[in-house]
Amino acid sequence: MYFELSEEHKMIRDAAREFAQELKAGAIQRDEEAKFPFEFVKKMGELGFMGIMIPQGYGGAGLDTLAYVLALEEIAKIDASAAVIMSAHNSLVLWGINEYGTEEQKQKYLVPLATGEKLGAFALSEPEAGSDASSQHTTAEDKGDHYLLNGTKNWITNGGNADIYLIIAQTDVEKGHKGINVLIVEKGSTGFTIGPKENKLGIRSSDTHSLLFSDVKVPKENRIGEDGFGFRFAMKTLDGGRIGIAAQALGIAAGAYDLALAYSKTRKTFGKPISDHQAIQFKLADMEVEIEAARLLTYKAAWVKDQGLPYSKEAAMAKLHTSEVAMKHTIEAVQIHGGYGYVKEYHVERFMRDAKITQIYEGTSEIQRLVIAREILRA
Repeated sequence: MYFELSEEHKMIRDAAREFAQELKAGAIQRDEEAKFPFEFVKKMGELGFMGIMIPQGYGGAGLDTLAYVLALEEIAKIDASAAVIMSAHNSLVLWGINEYGTEEQKQKYLVPLATGEKLGAFALSEPEAGSDASSQHTTAEDKGDHYLLNGTKNWITNGGNADIYLIIAQTDVEKGHKGINVLIVEKGSTGFTIGPKENKLGIRSSDTHSLLFSDVKVPKENRIGEDGFGFRFAMKTLDGGRIGIAAQALGIAAGAYDLALAYSKTRKTFGKPISDHQAIQFKLADMEVEIEAARLLTYKAAWVKDQGLPYSKEAAMAKLHTSEVAMKHTIEAVQIHGGYGYVKEYHVERFMRDAKITQIYEGTSEIQRLVIAREILRA
């Protein structure tokens, strides 16, 4: 097997790494103020990161999933909030429209999304449903040439700043998951209200909101796929989303590790750097091993997807392992920093707070284990 990146992939990685350095100066302030990074999202669009996997004919960069993962990892090493904005936009919104949308939907919605002119959000979770796509209380009543959308969505990334939303809703309760549809809804639609921004533990400069729908009229041409396709759409979208989350978690873990390694070489106790102490060396060695294993799982999941092969298991494995590594080793990074790790100036406490959500969204660790078990038992 050949593990070397292509020159194109190296260029993407290096471009993202260079851009990420611009994020660092204001990351602590944006986190404290829960301030959305408007100027940096615009810059990501200009660099092609907001449509990285979309064909050039629709305004995207025309690159593959591995390129996406490489860019996301580098950005998450510095600012996980910027990374999740990019990830939700690409994995959960653009991919689905590109894969299953009509030509009219692509021209109207995909092009401005892929160029970064507009921002997207994906709305699946509900107060009583979480990531269970089969249990939708939001309804889309069929009215002939349009749907009437009613209900509430929770925990929606980009919820307040998005322009275009993909909404999963139940049209026919009697059909169960086969009666679910996915609808494209524009901000400003009559009856569509955005709830207050959530005050979160981590990824604070990405915005998370509830969405409320009261008799929102959605044209039939805004449905993606045939009637009843919504559940399958959500499942396919979540698979790709898990690869994006794995890349985010990988970046968080690697970023915290980089800071811990550098700190261990400069911080002295008993007259020598703490990196000379075996206890610290063991921590650093464990971090390096587990982060590299997480990286290989994540890159493999991206590669499998790019080969056009089934990737549900690989995506779930990458998301499960990498999110757990991120949580474990951001804690270790704080520990290596000692008291300095507990203050914001050194960044690692922010990485620790940001890491936790990677174990929760797109399905908890328990859900990933169920997905993996289903796939291996099916084989």
